[in-house]
Amino acid sequence: MGPSRSARAGSPSRRAGPAPRGTPDWRARALARIRRLIEEADPDAVEERKWKRPANPAGVPVWSHHGILCTGETYATHLRVTFARGASLEDPKGLLNSGQAGRVLRAIVLREGDEVDADGFRALVRAAAALNASSGRG
Repeated sequence: MGPSRSARAGSPSRRAGPAPRGTPDWRARALARIRRLIEEADPDAVEERKWKRPANPAGVPVWSHHGILCTGETYATHLRVTFARGASLEDPKGLLNSGQAGRVLRAIVLREGDEVDADGFRALVRAAAALNASSGRG
């Protein structure tokens, strides 16, 4: 039996930390909600920060389980949650509202005041993890 969920969540490799310093409150709250929904949907997902650069020294939060599930990118006017293999996911709630022209990626763009459907989002995360596992990734 592996470590408990709380032990995994507290591990530096399991959680990348708070939103970048200077992130406006609504984006930090939205990203925190996305993080909670991912943890609820897939407790074994790992969060880390990638793609650090001078314009974004904290990097981009990336959640993985047998491969990348999704990323959470903050911008001046919106939060973008990009599913790495979103074009292959069923989206019965119609949450994926960006990237329809692409062959692989799909995203949910949230603006201030937007709420993501919790059940639909958790279903997308579970479907992304199942797709990654079925592909032998990770």
